[in-house]
Amino acid sequence: MRASFLGCPIDVLSMAETVARAREAMVSRRRLQHVALNVAKLVNMRSDPMLAADVANSDLVGIDGMGIVWGARALGLPVSNRVAGVDLLNELLGLCAREGFKPYFLGAAPNVLERAAATTRQRHPNLQFAGLRDGYFSREQEAEIVLAIRASGADCLFIGMPTPRKERFLAAHRDELGVPFIMGVGGSFDVLAGAVRRAPRTMQRVGLEWLYRIYQEPRRMAWRYIRTNTVFAGILAQAVVRQRIGVGG
Repeated sequence: MRASFLGCPIDVLSMAETVARAREAMVSRRRLQHVALNVAKLVNMRSDPMLAADVANSDLVGIDGMGIVWGARALGLPVSNRVAGVDLLNELLGLCAREGFKPYFLGAAPNVLERAAATTRQRHPNLQFAGLRDGYFSREQEAEIVLAIRASGADCLFIGMPTPRKERFLAAHRDELGVPFIMGVGGSFDVLAGAVRRAPRTMQRVGLEWLYRIYQEPRRMAWRYIRTNTVFAGILAQAVVRQRIGVGG
């Protein structure tokens, strides 16, 4: 079910439903672009037109962050749980191994990409990659990379490049890639490679994964989360008040 949350489209789907939609795209070879929405991305959309367009033009907007889950519930949307991007990636890699779909990894540093691929192969010995390409390339090399991805026959493309580089790349080349399922995975390759640890399950369940990220990378992550969480809280509070006034009237 597609809904609107603070002016942003979201798809209220379970993990199983999301995986089924991805599988359907890969079987039919019809393009489906997925974007994972969290609090930071929703806040940054308000000042980044390219990011906002990337989300608006995506076919599937998954609810990645617990902040989005709680905010949607506060506004009366029937959201039961989140579909975390890294968890979805792992589910889809398992699907690829079972059914013979071939993923393509694009992004991250060369050593991180190789470790992520090696770890994935250990978990899924039957998996065959369509290709691997690190994220260190110039604008002039993009056409060559697009041709390589298209020629690979990949069934799904996972892009681990930062915003707004990923958005620029997809805006320019999405229609040329010839890949049915496309998903931005943020820093998930770092998680697969073991370079970044996920928060303990308890912290994930109560929505404190962001706090664990600050613990791991305080200089890089602290201001980002403090700023976006504060802005989000203010936006959500205003929306809740407006909704209650409207209902009361």
